[in-house]
Amino acid sequence: MELYLIRHGIAAGRGPAFPDDGVRPLTSEGVARLRVEVRAFVTLGVRLDRILTSPLVRARQTADIFATAYPVPVPLTETAALAIGGVPDEVRMELARWPDTDAVALVGHEPGIGKLACALIGARAPIAFKKGAVCRIDLDRGQRMGRLRWFLTPKMLRIIGATSHAASQRPSRGRAAKDQPR
Repeated sequence: MELYLIRHGIAAGRGPAFPDDGVRPLTSEGVARLRVEVRAFVTLGVRLDRILTSPLVRARQTADIFATAYPVPVPLTETAALAIGGVPDEVRMELARWPDTDAVALVGHEPGIGKLACALIGARAPIAFKKGAVCRIDLDRGQRMGRLRWFLTPKMLRIIGATSHAASQRPSRGRAAKDQPR
């Protein structure tokens, strides 16, 4: 199983406007950055069978952006296992509910998503995820430990996403243009 651990994008700050942490939404900057980052995800050839997400608004919005990046939207499931305070064993139990799923994105929060990555690969310390960071961990069914395949910071994803978008906007040079004398 390919697991893609994703930290939610940039969200509104805590304070009087959002006294309930669970309802803090992504900012417009957070949405814009995630849209570029998700282009990188698709450019890298990542396919998803399902997305599991924390039910908190900012994580759900992040999951929605990833889900709708594909021609056929990826099914989403909210799970408290990825909410703040969730533990890796709860996530493992949630993953066991989807035995025929080969590629799953897990959208959550820090420090939980970093602790989950740590538990899945047997690291000594949690991996620090900036907002919008993604890592891929391959996990054989029935095994507790997986293998870290890659980790991309949000900046790396935005560079890949912007480059792939720019390349897709360039006029293509058809065969006729190549065959013409210079």
